[in-house]
Amino acid sequence: MNSVWIWSLGSVAVVSAVSLIGIMTLALKERWVRGMLLFMVSFAVGGLFGDAFIHILPAVFREEMPGAVGSYLVLSGIFLFFILEKFIYWRHCHSSECDFHGKPVVWLNLIGDGIHNFIDGAIIAASYAVSFHIGVATSLAVVFHEIPQEIGDFGILVHGGLTRQRALGWNFLCSLLAFAGALATLLIGPSVQNFSRYVIPVAAGGFIYLAGSDLIPELHQEVRVSRSLIQLAAIGMGVGVMALLLFFD
Repeated sequence: MNSVWIWSLGSVAVVSAVSLIGIMTLALKERWVRGMLLFMVSFAVGGLFGDAFIHILPAVFREEMPGAVGSYLVLSGIFLFFILEKFIYWRHCHSSECDFHGKPVVWLNLIGDGIHNFIDGAIIAASYAVSFHIGVATSLAVVFHEIPQEIGDFGILVHGGLTRQRALGWNFLCSLLAFAGALATLLIGPSVQNFSRYVIPVAAGGFIYLAGSDLIPELHQEVRVSRSLIQLAAIGMGVGVMALLLFFD
């Protein structure tokens, strides 16, 4: 097993463990959770944008692709994530006050979360196949996004009628699909020419969509100046972490 396999599966294990973060909300007051989510969602925006624009896109456009293929692949990633969210009811709620519509939302959330985790695993493995620092950056970007999302998913499952223990259990089982995505990429990638080279720009488009379409609109719900400054600082920190990773290339 080479280093790409080790780092890919190790990073996916960390991402999967994030699914258990909902348990920490049981011991915290709601206002503290709200404060944490404000920072986490903002930090995730910076991490996703930073990974896309600092790591992935420069690597994409260094590749010798015919015409504007790289740009088309980035756009295809944006459309792909839009379609997933639109037609599979992919929930990206980051608070416990989502609109609930009874127990069906539990299964819709689990299906969407499972597909999301499969794609995360595939993206992480494809990133390590390109380079170590892009793999680390992408893994961190996924973790930044997963933390607030998993807290939100936990809230959706509990409000949908599951006990806290079952909600944590189902969330964790869904997270294991990231291993399936990573293994699929690791097994298929070597036999398909330039597989990672074409997957990575699609991932960049997905990250841009998630940050710009899902997360930033949530941040705009907070209009107080002090909280807005915290958001801006957290976004800057997320971008800064991604920029620092360039020194480990």
